[in-house]
Amino acid sequence: MNQLKMDISAMVKQFEKDGYLIIPNALSQGQVEALNAAVDRILAEEPESLAYNIYNSVERDPAILSLIDHPELLPLMVNLLGYNIQLHISHLTVRKPNPNDVKTATNSFIHWHQDGPHPEFPQIGGLTSAYYIKICYILSDMSEPDRGNTKIIPGSHLIPHFQPGQTDVNIPVENELQVCGKPGDAFIFAQNLWHAGSPNRSTFERRQLFIGYSPIWMRPIDYHKASPQLLQHADPIRRQLLGDISDNCFKYYVPDEALVPLKRYWLGAGAGTSNQ
Repeated sequence: MNQLKMDISAMVKQFEKDGYLIIPNALSQGQVEALNAAVDRILAEEPESLAYNIYNSVERDPAILSLIDHPELLPLMVNLLGYNIQLHISHLTVRKPNPNDVKTATNSFIHWHQDGPHPEFPQIGGLTSAYYIKICYILSDMSEPDRGNTKIIPGSHLIPHFQPGQTDVNIPVENELQVCGKPGDAFIFAQNLWHAGSPNRSTFERRQLFIGYSPIWMRPIDYHKASPQLLQHADPIRRQLLGDISDNCFKYYVPDEALVPLKRYWLGAGAGTSNQ
């Protein structure tokens, strides 16, 4: 594991302002190699396609599961979202080169949007709160734009009633940013930041792995209940992240301190967007 230099308080303030963070060298070269080998194994089990969207990918390989409690990024997530959190989503996306825009069975791109359910999360004063936050681990060379990069509009989460001028990802919008990074870099953003997934018309394969977190009282996207296989050998922190803290449903809203060991990483309400 790389030793990241993390000024969590400063990073929380930057995240609150910009809506995203870029984390260089979040993964070591060995981790990137192990994760790409896992992706190769997973894709070998799938029908051939130019685009893959694989949810609950933590069930597919231990290398992916190991990311949910990243020892340096997890404390940051606690201070961005609160200590009463869980794994919300583990979404593997692969976009092979598709210069001719061949239509695929699963999304090969996605237009400008905020993440969330339908009907949408409620707004107050035209703003949506941060209900879940994702870490995107970059596993392929996305150091240049136009390789199927994720696009974001920094600060859009703070503009009441914001809508981009149009939602077509192929047409540039004001203040858009293509997130670039090399294998092992990561970026973090909340569901209320406007973003889009570009089509990959390059000669490079695009591999990104999204590991998202939400308050433990929300229903996760990956599963209704973590499987026995995921919970096997889980330590208390991983057990919390897998949403298995109590048989008493009320404790998910008001947990005893012993049920949320992630509290050890929390710096206080002033360090994060909220204390869930």
